[in-house]
Amino acid sequence: MKRLILYGVILGFSIALLKFIEYRYMILDHAVEIYGGIVALLFTALGIWAGGKLTKPKTVEVPVNGHAFEFNEKNFEKLGLSKRELEVLELIALGLSNQEIADKLFVSINTVKTHSSNLFAKLDVKRRTEAIQKARMLQLIS
Repeated sequence: MKRLILYGVILGFSIALLKFIEYRYMILDHAVEIYGGIVALLFTALGIWAGGKLTKPKTVEVPVNGHAFEFNEKNFEKLGLSKRELEVLELIALGLSNQEIADKLFVSINTVKTHSSNLFAKLDVKRRTEAIQKARMLQLIS
């Protein structure tokens, strides 16, 4: 029984050694192709990832009255406006009163006044008409 186990272990190590030698020769014979393929796969993956990040559009085109309006996301972020403040600004531009805006957005009139006040401060204006004009100039609303 000991002999059988000893022969089995020796044959197992022999097979492992032969496979290792075969693997080493394969790697040595085809090293350039293998490493070139690995590098090509890495650069392909990196190129796809970088291309997706760098070519992502920053503007959104929305057709308004027959012409395309491009929302300027950079100005939006630079001013630090919230999405709710932008909604209030758009409703102000439509000519709605504070009460009408509050009803439309399901908030209190005081909340609308707070958003309007924050808008005026961020846009550095004093009146609704000035806010609308400056927002259009900054391409925040159409």
